[in-house]
Amino acid sequence: MPVHRITPEEAVHLLAHDDVDLVDVREPHEWDSGHIPGARHLPLGSLLRDPQGGLRSGRERAIFVCAHGIRSLTAAAAASQRGCEKAYSLDGGVVAWTDAGLPIERG
Repeated sequence: MPVHRITPEEAVHLLAHDDVDLVDVREPHEWDSGHIPGARHLPLGSLLRDPQGGLRSGRERAIFVCAHGIRSLTAAAAASQRGCEKAYSLDGGVVAWTDAGLPIERG
């Protein structure tokens, strides 16, 4: 199953209109410095150790996000291989999100 790369604007649309899981795969110190509202934290290493356990039951679509969009591609590919119907990677990651003027939560 392919990984779909999406822009921050496309992510906003998906989050507003679809039942999609938003998963931040960055390290804890990165998460603490600021994350997308509504995201849940699951570091990439944890997801790769247990991809099935990292996926939310009942959610067939997930957007994965990291700092720049590299680790999120790996996470989305792992989720896709484990049956995630639509696995999205936020192109440009949190950096692109903030550059687009979208909100960030701290702490």
